[in-house]
Amino acid sequence: MNNTLNHKNLPVYGDGMQVRDWLYVDDHCKAMDMVVRDGVPGEVYNVGGHNERPNIFIVKTIINYIKENVDDTVGEHMITYVTDRKGHDRRYGIDPQKIKDALGWYPETPFEVGIVKTMQWYLDNKEWVENVTSGAYQQYYEKMYAGK
Repeated sequence: MNNTLNHKNLPVYGDGMQVRDWLYVDDHCKAMDMVVRDGVPGEVYNVGGHNERPNIFIVKTIINYIKENVDDTVGEHMITYVTDRKGHDRRYGIDPQKIKDALGWYPETPFEVGIVKTMQWYLDNKEWVENVTSGAYQQYYEKMYAGK
């Protein structure tokens, strides 16, 4: 989001086809609350969103949202493919069946709704974004992605 809004390159590891399971924050918080209140002490409950998407899909979703709602000059030309991390998993998949069976938890927010809510939150909280992208974090970012 921040790079897109600031017209910076959008670094994507490898071909961007690494798959991750996306979960809206409110759903995650509800799952954690349910585990704390109703879970069996010592048990492990995997929390997953049933929303597996390739990283490049997420990047393009952000670009399209910003282009349509904020700044029509952004686009896929901002994507910069960078060398993938060694040992980078191609897919992180979570099987949340146990938490569904044991506690009745299932994510309520469809991916398409959660991603828009998340992007809008970032747009509505620019001061917070500026605070976490300055100082030491910014130095780390420059070191990792300089010249990419």
